[in-house]
Amino acid sequence: MEIKDLRNGMKRVTAEGKVTEKSETREVQARFGDKTYKVATAIISDETGTIKLTLWNEQIDQVNVDSKVKVENGYVTSFRGEIQLNVGKYGQLTVE
Repeated sequence: MEIKDLRNGMKRVTAEGKVTEKSETREVQARFGDKTYKVATAIISDETGTIKLTLWNEQIDQVNVDSKVKVENGYVTSFRGEIQLNVGKYGQLTVE
């Protein structure tokens, strides 16, 4: 699927692109309990557009600028007015 075709609410999405930017890692508190998680955002692009990709914990270290990434069985959400691609617990992230 091309990035320009991704829409908020889509599920079981497979998309790939090249990482053009990666944010600093930040820590967020779990909704329940006292666990903290690491989260970062990568911008991925293909010839049709760009989208933010949310990275959690060990995914952060796997992805670097210029990496080619593929998300299988991911989903798309809207956060602060921008759509984002998420791997989720049933999805898979492949980094080349």
